[in-house]
Amino acid sequence: MKHRKQILRERLVTLLRNQKEEERLTKSLIIQDKLFKMREFEQASLILFYASFDGEVETFSMMKKVFQMGKKIGLPRVFQQQRTLIPTLLENLEGRLEPGPYGIVQPKAPGSSPLTFDEIDMVIVPALAFDKENHRLGRGAGYYDRFLEKLPSSVPTVGLAFDFQIVEQLPRQDHDVAVTHVLVN
Repeated sequence: MKHRKQILRERLVTLLRNQKEEERLTKSLIIQDKLFKMREFEQASLILFYASFDGEVETFSMMKKVFQMGKKIGLPRVFQQQRTLIPTLLENLEGRLEPGPYGIVQPKAPGSSPLTFDEIDMVIVPALAFDKENHRLGRGAGYYDRFLEKLPSSVPTVGLAFDFQIVEQLPRQDHDVAVTHVLVN
């Protein structure tokens, strides 16, 4: 199972990295439009995003627009030794981010405010792949699976994906957690 997941991860990372930037941004805008039209999004006051990197669906322009809408944004801070992520309030995008583990930007440590689960109205979840039943294949460290396992089921979780990231069925393990929605370009 782990070998199958690893082979799939390598293939999808290559596809993400080889996608033309213009195409990535165009497809990301299509996905953004779908997200912004969701009833759950419209009703959400605070949305936990992920900081896109390595060819993923672009989230920084989404976050800028969400700030303009007057909504609040959270981003995860990763604590590698504890193998956990802590949702953290992001006041703005300018000067408030720093490189974190794995090269993913996150809110700067001094002055960052952790969020509780009851403050979060929606979670935007990254993945390398999703299947037809909304199960996800992450990058292999299990941060989001552990986080989503604790998140109340009433909080909608939304995966963002390009068409080539959707597969019929992913290999699954007991600890894998599905999202409630997947938006595709």
